[in-house]
Amino acid sequence: MEHKTQNIFKKESFYEQLRNKIDLYSHSVYKLTKNFPKEEIYGIVSQLRRSALSVALNYIEGYARGSKSKSFNNFLHISYGSLKEAQYLLEFSYKENFLSESEYGQVAKLGNEIGAMLWGIIQKL
Repeated sequence: MEHKTQNIFKKESFYEQLRNKIDLYSHSVYKLTKNFPKEEIYGIVSQLRRSALSVALNYIEGYARGSKSKSFNNFLHISYGSLKEAQYLLEFSYKENFLSESEYGQVAKLGNEIGAMLWGIIQKL
């Protein structure tokens, strides 16, 4: 019995994995946008940071209300929409040469993983 308890604490649940990926995504966006042109501070930087944080905040708030609640589904949709917004802004930023190919590739891959996880939950609800 003690062995089972240890395994429970070592294995992250799907929801914890998703939360950790979203947290990494938000921090990555903040880090990447520190190098954007100063004239974009109130434009792309502000919007990109808000949309990345919105992914996290809506996911967390929805989950806190209960994963079986109707409002959870609504918060997941908002989180997913914010992710799509951030993904577009990151692609736009890459095309404007604010991000290197490597930077964009890493954050885009993480965003795609998060999107697939969020959409998977939405489809099950």
